[in-house]
Amino acid sequence: MAYETIIVEIEDHIALVKLNRPDAMNALNEQVFKELADFLTSAQTNDKVRCIVITGTEKFFAAGADIKMMSELSFVDAFTGDIFSEETAQIMRVRKPIIAAVAGYALGGGCELAMLCDFIIAGDNAKFGQPEVNLGIMAGIGGTQRLTQAVGKAKAMDMNLTGRFMDAEEAERAGLVSRVVPCKKLMEEAMGAAAKIAEKSMITVMAIKESVNKSFEVSLSEGLMYERRVFNSLFATEDQKEGMAAFLEKREPQFRDR
Repeated sequence: MAYETIIVEIEDHIALVKLNRPDAMNALNEQVFKELADFLTSAQTNDKVRCIVITGTEKFFAAGADIKMMSELSFVDAFTGDIFSEETAQIMRVRKPIIAAVAGYALGGGCELAMLCDFIIAGDNAKFGQPEVNLGIMAGIGGTQRLTQAVGKAKAMDMNLTGRFMDAEEAERAGLVSRVVPCKKLMEEAMGAAAKIAEKSMITVMAIKESVNKSFEVSLSEGLMYERRVFNSLFATEDQKEGMAAFLEKREPQFRDR
């Protein structure tokens, strides 16, 4: 499929996905989400892809959802159309790791898209926000739910109710992003992290992603039991034997995803 709103580059088992609506500050419309969901779904079964990085430009990751697209919607339109719902569900079903490399503004839907990824690496100029309240609406792709899970009730309430932005330093302190790096080194850092992940056993990587995500859905005791069962199951893989043998033999493991 030829894409218009994203640019995709695949090299060394890493898929780099660049949001590509520069004239609209990468505002997210239905086409962007459909193209993202289509590519990420295809990447799941593409042996050439072991990790995915999503990014924008140095000035904006994504400035929000496309207000022009949404301004004329009625309740019936929004409710029956359920905009972005199916596409975000498709993105959440992707089992391979997804890193958001965020520079500049990640607002509204842009912040929510970053939170759909498995973790966020931020440039030191990044700003995150859920300013939908200024438009008479509220977040609708996870801005009241995933943000609260990431930073806690107080900061989520503050950001959603006042519309204020959180800079990169505060976002790291609050737990929204995994690390902050100089903007000029953002892609180097993100691609380096992706390269490390791509070297690992894909079976193990997907098991880890699934287990961490499970912690948000079940009680601690259920989560611990799930983790233990997945941990035990990995001893049935060739990659576990190779990984431990390589450690004992003081060499680099050669994982085969088996």
